This record gives sequence, C-alpha cells and structure tokens, in this order.
Amino acid sequence: MGRATDAILAYGYDLGGPDDTWHVQETNEYGVLNPRAWWNEEQDDPTFLEAAQARLAEAGVTGVEVRRHCTHTYGEYLLVTTATVAHRGYPKTLDLDDLTRSQLAADWDDQLAAALAALGLTSTQDAPAWLLAVYAELD
Repeated sequence: MGRATDAILAYGYDLGGPDDTWHVQETNEYGVLNPRAWWNEEQDDPTFLEAAQARLAEAGVTGVEVRRHCTHTYGEYLLVTTATVAHRGYPKTLDLDDLTRSQLAADWDDQLAAALAALGLTSTQDAPAWLLAVYAELD
C-alpha cells in the first residue's frame, strides 16, 4: 500500500476541521462547530464539504470554493478563491507576479468575505493569505 500526495497552493482561509480543530470562532467549549442552519457536525450526511459548497451556491457566492486538505479520512478544509495543485512527481512552475496581479484584479478578499458571511463563519485568521497545504490519499 502506498500513499499519493498532492501539494495545494491556495489563496484564502484555513478553516480547520472536525478531526483537528476548527479555525473559526463559532465553536463550542469542546471545539465542535456550532450547528449551522446549513450543516450540523453531529451528522455525517451531507459532509461539511458538500454542505458548504451547496450553501455558497444557494447564497449566490461565486469564485470561492471549499477544498479538502490533509487526508480523505481526516479532512481539514480551506476556503479559497484559487488553488493550484501539484501531484507527486509532477512539479509545477508558478508565476508569482501573475498570482499577485490576479489576486488584486479579482477582488479575492471581497469574494472571501462574502463566502464567510454566507457560511456564517468568522475565521481566526486576521486576513486571507496564501496557504500551502498537503492532501494525501492511501492507494
């Protein structure tokens, strides 16, 4: 059995998740995400990823997505406007100047603020940032 790994470079917020700790203010004393009108952590169906994506679509928020990182079994989540994925063995060349220009031209910070509002979440991050995360999957 092997492990397939991907690197994810994304702009946005690290939301954390139920298997480690949520990185939002709306948690109870046990670190459980307070029930949202659109999702309850105590239920398995739909998953946070599915429910959050549906909530963003329902609210008309575009240009933002929720992405899983860590592993399929122990999911953590990112709320991002853009993500570039590099698969093991296939490095990617990045134009950092283009990424910065795209960020400014597209008002990504405003899009992310709208997404957080639609989800009813307050990030513990001071502001959106470039995040480098890993996603691993057992083969």
